[in-house]
Amino acid sequence: MADSKDGLRRTGIPSQEELEASPGWPSAEALARGPIVVIECVQDIPCNPCELVCGKSAIYVGDPITNLPVFVSDQCDACSQCIPICPGQAIFRVDMTYGPDTALVSFPYEFLPMPEKGDIVQAVNRAGEVVCDANVVRVQRPKSFDLTAVITIEVPKELGMVVRSMKRLPREA
Repeated sequence: MADSKDGLRRTGIPSQEELEASPGWPSAEALARGPIVVIECVQDIPCNPCELVCGKSAIYVGDPITNLPVFVSDQCDACSQCIPICPGQAIFRVDMTYGPDTALVSFPYEFLPMPEKGDIVQAVNRAGEVVCDANVVRVQRPKSFDLTAVITIEVPKELGMVVRSMKRLPREA
């Protein structure tokens, strides 16, 4: 995983410092309140679907369209509509209050086969490295999400801000 001197330009993976400096990163207080969106967009690119889909105005890009998305945590109801709409797959939902020792992480997923509720999967960090086994709690695939599912997995609480996806399941024969 990228260390503090590495970052997006050098490794392709945002550093913790880059993430925390981003206007899409929630505060510790927001994380402690319950489910919250985490926006890991750290590049000034022309993009704003997250702003357009958010019915609560919790995400603001504004003008120019290359601004980083600003996240207003007090307005977010963690509805997840922004997760599948992000073309960079840079939006997640984290619930650090799920259990005494566990957190929930929701992320976009576009691979087949699709996991099912109750499956045990390998959770990965931003670099794609397996960091733990995780229980699939929910698989959301409504038509409004187009072809991007949102998978929710239960992970150890200390990995709630580390896990960002799961290892692709093997194809069935």
